[in-house]
Amino acid sequence: MLSKVCSAALNGIDAYPVEVEVNAGYGDTLIVIVGLPDAAVKESRDRVTTALDNSGYTFPMGRMTINLAPADIKKEGPSFDLPIAIGMLAASEQIETDQLENFVLVGELALTGAVRQAKGVLPIALCARATGKTGILVPPENAAEAAVVEGLRVIPVRNLREAAQFLEGEIKINPIRLDIRKIFEQDGDDDVDFSEVKGQENVKRALEIAAAGGHNVLLIGPPGTGKSMLAKRLATILPPLTLNEALETTKIHSIMGLLEPGQALVTQRPFRAPHHTASDAGLLGGNMNPTPGEISLAHHGVLFLDELPEFKRNVLETMRQPLEEGRVTISRAAGTMTFPSQFMLVAAMNPTPDGKMPHESKNSPREIQNYLGKISGPLLDRIDLHVEVPQVKFREISGERTGETSAQIRQRVIAARTIQQKRFAHKPRITCNARLGPKELKEFCALDDATKELLKNAMADLNFSARAYDRILKVARTIADLAGSDKILSEHVSEAVQYRSLDRQLWT
Repeated sequence: MLSKVCSAALNGIDAYPVEVEVNAGYGDTLIVIVGLPDAAVKESRDRVTTALDNSGYTFPMGRMTINLAPADIKKEGPSFDLPIAIGMLAASEQIETDQLENFVLVGELALTGAVRQAKGVLPIALCARATGKTGILVPPENAAEAAVVEGLRVIPVRNLREAAQFLEGEIKINPIRLDIRKIFEQDGDDDVDFSEVKGQENVKRALEIAAAGGHNVLLIGPPGTGKSMLAKRLATILPPLTLNEALETTKIHSIMGLLEPGQALVTQRPFRAPHHTASDAGLLGGNMNPTPGEISLAHHGVLFLDELPEFKRNVLETMRQPLEEGRVTISRAAGTMTFPSQFMLVAAMNPTPDGKMPHESKNSPREIQNYLGKISGPLLDRIDLHVEVPQVKFREISGERTGETSAQIRQRVIAARTIQQKRFAHKPRITCNARLGPKELKEFCALDDATKELLKNAMADLNFSARAYDRILKVARTIADLAGSDKILSEHVSEAVQYRSLDRQLWT
């Protein structure tokens, strides 16, 4: 007898439907899995046969052929265990049901028959709804994640027997339902806050501008000045994730298996801080079958690179395209994948190898130049704000005075982002000032004659590149938004130029 069970597989951060066809035939007892299965899928026959036996079902005799269609795309992972087991039961007539075409099944089986947590359930649930299925059977740990998709019955099944009895109609399992608004309200207080940072008011101002416009930041200063402390608090002043942003971010974390059991959505902006020994595949993504890297895991959040010159130069250079385009394309023999990577880059570094400013350093000029030369000019040009982080004075450290809280700064950031959303309402591709293209710069960043002359003189004196000119305009537009100004004024451009001058002092 032939049975068909609906499932799905991952392709990048999306899923595509897979039909599990099971045919019970005659001959020697043998299970054959075809349809380009990887090692984990091939091993499912041993897990499934043991799970069937331990769940009280009879192992089907004869030749059992299992086809995973479409047969020209490689299938990966153990999440086909549950649909294969149900297909074998239906093909051997141990269960009778007409519900197989209505549900997508996904889940790994333990040898006891228990259904274990799977990766990528959110994109699979979205695929199930897109293909017209009425429901999905998932492990209990993934039920909340799948329930984010509206219009889909999400049925949590604890074991193989429970799944079979539900499909036969012997038992009733209530679908999981979620109130997404409550999920966003529940995820609340941050563990860190800007009020904990003593002094560094100029740096806080720069980070506020960066958050308001989605700009990249480079923090340069001696060890112990609080660069890492400040960077870790940047995510606390960013605007809350929208539902669409949360779905995109959750899909990436889901396929990498980073969601906690029972977690429905990623509602806090990600903060990723890879070690400086990270490879280009670890940062961008890759492996034999391309998977997301750190820059995609930081999508809609912050990527923090501490000790920037310690990263391999070839690794840093691979970030140039993602920083410019907001996505990364990885080509391998197995195929080409494109992953989203709209993140804020925050980098920190010492100004010299011994950590002191150049005029105080004991390193030779050649040693300093070799150290700074690990960061290329094109990469520096893609970082909008270059900020000096000075030593904190004793009276600031020992004083009782605290600065503004993250919540207070965040309100100003949200107000500036609201202005940008209204401005770019007819341009959905642009989400903030940092994403402005050449055409939009002319439209939204017009300058009067006096301000043009100021910028012209700054460009000539500091020898800025054309890309740096664009960055200055974008930052000035953000500063004007924070000030509630429709026009970019001279003081806005002057402040923006200050955030580009430090790199010229160090790198020339």
